[in-house]
Amino acid sequence: MPRMADNGRMSSSTSSAAGVDRAALVAAFDAELQPERFKDYGPNGLQVEGAPRVRKLVSGVTASRALIDAAIEAGADAIFVHHGLFWRGQDGRVTGWMKERLKCLLAHDVSLLAYHLPLDAHPTLGNNAQLGQRLGLVAESRFGEYDLGVIGRRVGGAAFADAGALARHLELTLRHPVTRIGEPPSAITRVAWCSGGAQDWFEAAIAAGAQAFITGELSEPQTHLARECGVAFYACGHHATERYGAPVMAAHVAAQLGIEHQFIEIDNPA
Repeated sequence: MPRMADNGRMSSSTSSAAGVDRAALVAAFDAELQPERFKDYGPNGLQVEGAPRVRKLVSGVTASRALIDAAIEAGADAIFVHHGLFWRGQDGRVTGWMKERLKCLLAHDVSLLAYHLPLDAHPTLGNNAQLGQRLGLVAESRFGEYDLGVIGRRVGGAAFADAGALARHLELTLRHPVTRIGEPPSAITRVAWCSGGAQDWFEAAIAAGAQAFITGELSEPQTHLARECGVAFYACGHHATERYGAPVMAAHVAAQLGIEHQFIEIDNPA
């Protein structure tokens, strides 16, 4: 099994000198993530075409220049991320930071694969499933578009004594500062969560019966909703809540195909 090293990099002992066809790698991810089910904010799947054979796969959260450089240094033939390069409404011109990222990928013949909502939604290896697992929460039901939102309880059924106790648990587990708004009138047993920028789903979580809602970001309206509805809102960091799906999914596919995998974490305080 892969393991997380102290430096934030995930290593794996699975490797094959011959590697696999790039098309087989894409097909394996597509089979797991079923991108055709989603109307997303950008293209899912292969975003940049690299070498036809893949021996080493690097995963990360975002296709930043830092990740691309680190993956190239690590000898990657392909990179798997949650946040790719191309998004709806972009300017479309290849200049500045976009030019530099693409230049590095193309010069080194490295493929880039990105899956956004499909990675959030995967029921066992996705961002929301892995976030719940690490927080010690077991899913009981789902809500929202594509059933991305999750509602559940603490493993074993024990309650969090109050909103502060849950905040401390989140900060300790995610190793990231947490912004908390609102104070439920009783101990918290029913918790909803959705990773990343799901703050607009707070009202749906309240309607679904949550006493607390965990996500990555906070916008102005959620403060008032939390105070008025008696439901605690926790903004735990976009990156901090979405750093778990990519390495687990990539390790799973790499093991299936018999290629090497490494997770590289690029720190992000957001």
